[in-house]
Amino acid sequence: MSKTELIDRLAKDAKITKKAAETALRSFVGCVRDSLKKGKALTLVGFGTFRVGKRAARNGRNPQTGAAIKIKASKVVKFRAGKALKDAVK
Repeated sequence: MSKTELIDRLAKDAKITKKAAETALRSFVGCVRDSLKKGKALTLVGFGTFRVGKRAARNGRNPQTGAAIKIKASKVVKFRAGKALKDAVK
């Protein structure tokens, strides 16, 4: 499903305009981003949890040359699906 299809579905299900649905979606994405930026997890019961994970520094290889390289430690966004979402997908 694309962003446009999601906005259309939100507008239809909530009986609101596409413009209002797009604003709501943008607000939701912003809330998730801001929460994760602050290092806080965002949990939607039954859907899942967005959180920030840490990836340790590690050694890697340049696929073109085969040379060994150092990959810096980084933060990554992780999502863990909730029980209701897992059950719906079975």
